[in-house]
Amino acid sequence: MGLMLPMRNKITVVGAGQVGTTVAQLVAYNNLGNVVLVDIVEGVPQGKALDLQQAGCLQAFDSIIIGTNDYKDTANSDIVVITAGLPRKPGQDRSALLRTNAKIVKSVTEQVMQHSKNPIIIVVSNPLDAMVYLAKQVSGLSRNHVLGMAGVLDSARFRTFVSLELSCSLVDVDAMVLGGHGDSMVPLPRYTTVSGIAITDLLTQEQIERLVERTRKGGAEIVGLLKNGSAFSAPGASVFKMIEAILLDKRRILPCTAYLEGEYGWSGIFFGVPVELGALGIDKIIELNLSPDEKKALDKSATDVKVMIDEVDAFLKEEG
Repeated sequence: MGLMLPMRNKITVVGAGQVGTTVAQLVAYNNLGNVVLVDIVEGVPQGKALDLQQAGCLQAFDSIIIGTNDYKDTANSDIVVITAGLPRKPGQDRSALLRTNAKIVKSVTEQVMQHSKNPIIIVVSNPLDAMVYLAKQVSGLSRNHVLGMAGVLDSARFRTFVSLELSCSLVDVDAMVLGGHGDSMVPLPRYTTVSGIAITDLLTQEQIERLVERTRKGGAEIVGLLKNGSAFSAPGASVFKMIEAILLDKRRILPCTAYLEGEYGWSGIFFGVPVELGALGIDKIIELNLSPDEKKALDKSATDVKVMIDEVDAFLKEEG
């Protein structure tokens, strides 16, 4: 009788752009499972997958990487990462992207669900809060199985700016950024620490306000510098951390975009909050004790997100 090998995890990445390719690379390099890279452009996912597969013997991974234009190849995926959509252009408001990317994300989600019964879906497409809400509505999945990548990235940016300001190690800085993924996000200095010391004890109010503002504009800063394109290394690494927490059941507490059902006083929207992330997806949402000013900022961000959610509902009604 032959040796029974364990089934590998299957991770599908929709969109073979720079973010999608970075996610596929990190997943493969860390042997988290087999990867399917999907894109509508013929040859691009196939070429990138083959190139990545050829790095296997050099990076010592055994993952199988497949590039495809056919969603049949995504069948029985454990995790699906949706990066498909048009990137934001310099000076472009996130909401301007909504209708175009809504059509793309709707089509992607429908095709994913035709071939996978109960995947965990991680949405990266912008405007993030609206697109992850759309994916949940179209997929019909439970709220613990649909989440968005934003808080991990925004927190990484805040952590980086704090580290640079203090000239200290990046790994000693922890940060918490809540709210929508945009200009109204809510970095929380009280919950941002360096080796357990709150930055409110290490930085002046002026320094903190400057770093908070730079964090809010973090994506736009990179778009402006690149001129043609947007961030991909840190977003890809952020998605990888979420995938790792799920597949290895790490039960990490990470800020993710989750569906609220009364938490923080809001329901029916996707919003950046701390969650416990493990094998079941979102195990639970953690409610922080917020000051009146922090709650006011969070409510302002939620109100901005609700406007986009209403736009998605209108779009879905038009689409039938």
